[in-house]
Amino acid sequence: MQKLVCFLSLVTLLSVLTVVVSAQNPPAPPTIAPSPSLVKGGKCYELRTYIAAPGKLEELHARFRNHTLKLFKKHGMEVVGFWGPTDKEKGSENTLIYVLAYPNREARDAAWKAFAADPEWQAARKESEKNGKLTDKVDSVIMGSTDYAPVK
Repeated sequence: MQKLVCFLSLVTLLSVLTVVVSAQNPPAPPTIAPSPSLVKGGKCYELRTYIAAPGKLEELHARFRNHTLKLFKKHGMEVVGFWGPTDKEKGSENTLIYVLAYPNREARDAAWKAFAADPEWQAARKESEKNGKLTDKVDSVIMGSTDYAPVK
């Protein structure tokens, strides 16, 4: 029994140390390991997929339509397009997909930082979420064009 208590104490201590070390060492930025087929120094594209909270997809569309698009333009974020799945089993009731373009990754990072700090965005988000959050999940994929793509 005493060995079990010692073992559990050790496991607890290791768990606490892991949390402390994790807090002091935030996750590293993503490792960029591009394929040789990606255009070097080309535009940066971002594929974003939003999963709306139940019953909130149309409110999410309205926020983009009425506020977010204008703020994207203000912060130099080029909208390539917005899409939604057409099949229910693929998320037509709760999914919004869009692509943004930037001159490069650094411009993308600076644009999102400025966007997040913009008081107009903060007010629009707060107002649009007064009856609950609009999204359950947001996924982002940073992409570069391939050397054989018609879009560079």
